[in-house]
Amino acid sequence: MVSKAVAATRTGLVEDLMGRFPHIPREAVLKEDLLRTGFAFDESALTDNLDGEVKPKSYFIFSFDQKPLAELGEAAKRRPPEEVALTGGPYELRRTIVSVRVNPGSPYRVAREAGGLRLSLEGRKLADVGLPPMPEYYRHTLANGKTVMETAPTIQWGYLIYLTVLRLCQYFGAHEECGFCDINHNWRQHKREGRPYTGVKPVEDVLEALALIDRYDEAQASKAYTLTGGSVTSAVDGLAEADFYGRYAQAIEERFPKRWIGKVVAQALPRADVQRYKDYGITIYHPNYEVWDKRLFSLISPGKERYVGREEWHRRIFAAAEVFGPRYVIPNFVAGVEMAKPFGFESVDEAIASTTEGLDYFMSRGITPRFTTWCPEPTTPLGRDNPDGAPLEYHVRLLEAYGAAIDRHGLEPPPGYGPAGPGNAVFSVSSFMDSLDLVPA
Repeated sequence: MVSKAVAATRTGLVEDLMGRFPHIPREAVLKEDLLRTGFAFDESALTDNLDGEVKPKSYFIFSFDQKPLAELGEAAKRRPPEEVALTGGPYELRRTIVSVRVNPGSPYRVAREAGGLRLSLEGRKLADVGLPPMPEYYRHTLANGKTVMETAPTIQWGYLIYLTVLRLCQYFGAHEECGFCDINHNWRQHKREGRPYTGVKPVEDVLEALALIDRYDEAQASKAYTLTGGSVTSAVDGLAEADFYGRYAQAIEERFPKRWIGKVVAQALPRADVQRYKDYGITIYHPNYEVWDKRLFSLISPGKERYVGREEWHRRIFAAAEVFGPRYVIPNFVAGVEMAKPFGFESVDEAIASTTEGLDYFMSRGITPRFTTWCPEPTTPLGRDNPDGAPLEYHVRLLEAYGAAIDRHGLEPPPGYGPAGPGNAVFSVSSFMDSLDLVPA
């Protein structure tokens, strides 16, 4: 239990948990707190957008900000970096890649000092900050003038190409949208601010952007792509979900056979639809189940409950494992929403017990879920009611429970996320890869 005196400062909270869980890398503890809290950026730490030397934040699917664009000040005009790499400082951090979530009120601040950028917490220097360099392929545009950053941005320090080919979700409104998800709002705010933000990306644009990446990524830092977007409950371009996303998968794999690890994030679809993804050449399938608890699933993801249902969702995950192989079906859950008011668990013990039950359910069948750390975006119901997210202790104990479950079931870190281990991992939206044993990509 954290004492009130310790909890009075963020530094005290972080260091208390580092001390209580010495088997969890210090890097992972800090990274989880940054992901749930966000960064404040001095103007000196912002980028020059596509005209500078630093890769800017692309807003690749969700906002991952804790204030709307209209309230970000200069950070809405000169974007912050896509990610940061933290090293050194009082915790002697090994290189730790963290996705940037902007929060002007965060106690974590990035500013330029003599010698470079620094991350500070409550006025104390915490780490040196490295920035992702502008990739050469971002400097080239498509024939129609569109940017690679908008069409096929890269994240995870260049490892992953993120293809959000449908910017809107057809789970719409309070009775269907997932309570943590701001994909539809993110679309609206970018359009309102006059930013380029294509609703449905033409297949030809995606192929042209990938050709630029393939041409100019001479080091071949990009190893995988994720094909995703909003859920389709009726049709887009006259196509149901499997056919809509499938046309991109087919085109990419025909044009660039096995150049990248192909991944699809889509709903849990019937086996015949999943088989088509496999036949097109997709390697990994992510039918995200979001939250384990039955009651919370229906409340937090009402559209998924209405159109598919929790039990059918799980059955389809197991059917997909027969198609792809269990290791290559990797459903995501959003870590922290289990504790979100008004319906979440009140104690960390209850939340961890529930999530561990779900991990065992899938891992006992060879399927290794992964998770992203919940960012309480303010335009979502859960973000509005829970601006501080879940307790840091929950996130640290989840890392402990996740690693123990992998060991218990004799599994390895899931493929398609780059290397594992502190100082080695590049997966930036949670620290589950940072907290596992060192494993090469």
